[in-house]
Amino acid sequence: MTLFREGIENLKSVATKVLIEKDIIELGEKIQAFKFGLIHEDKFKALRLARGVYGQRQTGVQMIRIKLPFGKVTTQQLRRIAEVSDEYSTGILHITTRQDIQIHYVNLDRTPELWAELEKDEITLREACGNTVRNVTASALAGIDKNELFDVSPYADQVFRYFLRKPFGQELGRKIKIAFSSSEEDDAFTFIHDFGFIPKLHIDENGKLIRGFKVVVGGGLGAQPFLAKTAYEFIEATEILGFIEAAIRVFDRYGERNNRNKARLKYIIGKLGVDQFIELVEKEKTAIQFNESIDNELYDHEVQFQELYKTVSIENLISKTTNSSFIEWVKTNVIPQKQNGYYAAFVKISLGNFTTDQARLLTEIISKYAANDARFTIDQSVLLKYILPENLEKLYTELSEIGLGESGYNSLADVTACPGTDTCNLGISNSTNVSTEIEHLIRAEFPELIYEQNIKIKISGCMNSCGQHGLAQIGFHGSSIKVDKGTLPALQVLLGGGKLGNGEGLIAEKVIKLPSKRVLDIIRFLITDFLSLKDENETFNEYYTRQGNRYFYDLLKPLADTSNLVDSDFIDWGNDEKFKTAIGIGECAGVMIDLVGTLFYDAEEKMMLANESLAEQRYGDSIYQAYSGGIHAAKALLLQNNIRCNTHIGIINDFDINLGKDFNFNKEYTFSDLITQINKEVPNGSFAKKYLKDISELISTIKLSLDKKNNTNEK
Repeated sequence: MTLFREGIENLKSVATKVLIEKDIIELGEKIQAFKFGLIHEDKFKALRLARGVYGQRQTGVQMIRIKLPFGKVTTQQLRRIAEVSDEYSTGILHITTRQDIQIHYVNLDRTPELWAELEKDEITLREACGNTVRNVTASALAGIDKNELFDVSPYADQVFRYFLRKPFGQELGRKIKIAFSSSEEDDAFTFIHDFGFIPKLHIDENGKLIRGFKVVVGGGLGAQPFLAKTAYEFIEATEILGFIEAAIRVFDRYGERNNRNKARLKYIIGKLGVDQFIELVEKEKTAIQFNESIDNELYDHEVQFQELYKTVSIENLISKTTNSSFIEWVKTNVIPQKQNGYYAAFVKISLGNFTTDQARLLTEIISKYAANDARFTIDQSVLLKYILPENLEKLYTELSEIGLGESGYNSLADVTACPGTDTCNLGISNSTNVSTEIEHLIRAEFPELIYEQNIKIKISGCMNSCGQHGLAQIGFHGSSIKVDKGTLPALQVLLGGGKLGNGEGLIAEKVIKLPSKRVLDIIRFLITDFLSLKDENETFNEYYTRQGNRYFYDLLKPLADTSNLVDSDFIDWGNDEKFKTAIGIGECAGVMIDLVGTLFYDAEEKMMLANESLAEQRYGDSIYQAYSGGIHAAKALLLQNNIRCNTHIGIINDFDINLGKDFNFNKEYTFSDLITQINKEVPNGSFAKKYLKDISELISTIKLSLDKKNNTNEK
């Protein structure tokens, strides 16, 4: 059985390499075609975003997002990323809140060769941006968490790999985000994801222990945050791929496409309700052709290191040293693993930014003291695993020597922030320099709070929440305030966010908008008030709930007084020039394309891909590509007739109502009957061939109609 599996994996590996080479070559060709004006700008933007190439605030350069499933990175991969950054970027690496790595200031023409270099160590850019299935995140502690029922990382990895390059995940109405938590503690914040999974165990009628998950759906942050709703209290682990695929297919068909502010999955679920959404998902499962599934036995956790002895307590670890800095670091950054005798250590990376030199030296340290693979965390830091207690002080010393030995991981003194106005088109006011100032303030004025892990500060450069301000007990997002003398950089203050556990959480509430340069006083007001008036053992969120939103508005209102402004108030943190709201066009949501010619070109391209997939016996892919081709062609004809539609289901209905009478399908069926066979028939070879033939005939008929109308208009 093992040899058979190895053979299958080898075949998959060869096929994947062919797809990767094709991807990279295609990106290079499309870049050249775009430069020569052969591809519409919006079409090219969608293509490059789906390949991790994102436009920066600065013209002429790109941000590259490197997609790392659940933040896992080997020492070899980290060295490769460092080499690529030195060659093509600035030598600075940025860890994101979705466990990716970003590099900036990359020349567009060099992105294909950059990607090729990364793939030498199996690192991808594919679907890191755009309207796609984004990186799958998971608890950094998965596999070593003392509270976990089982290791969720293999499931996160399988979901990541299964949905890579799937046809139905390339041109969605908006992005899809998926997260796995290792326990009911929910440290992956499943409740703000499109799909969130929390591990559960169930005993079946035969007394067998079955692995599974609680599933939550329809969460999201952004300008209008939604808490996820429970789809299943328990679903077997072997069924999650089918559920996610069917759900994404439903999202693709019913999702909004014109108004991107209403295009996330959360709006569909808000409109239909969970029950009706799940009904549509169950119907869609007929269309799914599994090439693989998750096997519980295959994915049992493989212990890399044998358990040695009982874990030494933190107190015992620090009792034999007089190094106060080391003691502080152990107390805030080190935890015992579930594997007896081993510890994990968090390397705090301020704002997620570190240099390639630090990255290389970190790989050497990891090789000496920890397991070969590290994990980037959603807190923008690095987790090292399987450290022996006798090596902790040596590890700390070497981390400190390269500037990575800071204490206070995941504490009040560990601020999360997106790049904001440093590089992002959507950034309104600074989120990075202000975060550094806040960290300095906490350490200088509230040093005891570097041990406080129940209060987190998170900052985003705009309301879109890449810094996850909506999850914070104290959150900020970039804004501006107009006064007589000009425009002030500002921060919207939000309070009371955080996790409750088991897929439930709280979204931070807006309190007041204040000038950015007063942020240190904001922190002083909030922390001093909390420490002075809280009840014994009362958390910040409990205190916030007890006092109420209005109380905090009144507390901070004196800081809103603009009658005593000075010149420096008009200059944002980390800047020398007077502030102005220079907001560009964001690319977070991809693009919407309504051009008739582009749509029909897409339809023909989809059919070409459908025929390629059919020849390779990937019947499910072939059928979906043909479906997409039919939808694109139908939309092109509707638009030419001045009929605008914003969902796939809307296209299907509008076509039948407005144009169906003009089409002879040679049978007693409508366009809807034809196109929606996709979720009524099993995706085998015979149906795939018939479906492609029918859709090809439809597209040919639509082309004749388009050409006829174009000729009429020209006359």
